[in-house]
Amino acid sequence: MADKQISLPAKLINGGIAGLIGVTCVFPIDLAKTRLQNQQNGQRLYTSMSDCLIKTVRSEGYFGMYRGAAVNLTLVTPEKAIKLAANDFFRYQLSKDG
Repeated sequence: MADKQISLPAKLINGGIAGLIGVTCVFPIDLAKTRLQNQQNGQRLYTSMSDCLIKTVRSEGYFGMYRGAAVNLTLVTPEKAIKLAANDFFRYQLSKDG
């Protein structure tokens, strides 16, 4: 099984899916981080990251946590697909004897 090579299109698809999953998992945390950083000292709307996420879900709904994620998904998907496919290709090429 270890000697079986996966085709390049399959590697690109797998890398793209990995990128989509990664952005989907991290985006709400990144949104909360950005909102916490943008608070003014006199107007503290959020007290913690969990408070920010809870208030976002209550005021904007579940999908409010993903508002603006389309651009991130569009840019990260091909980047991860190429990066992971290239990593696999070069690892295979550089691990050959000689």
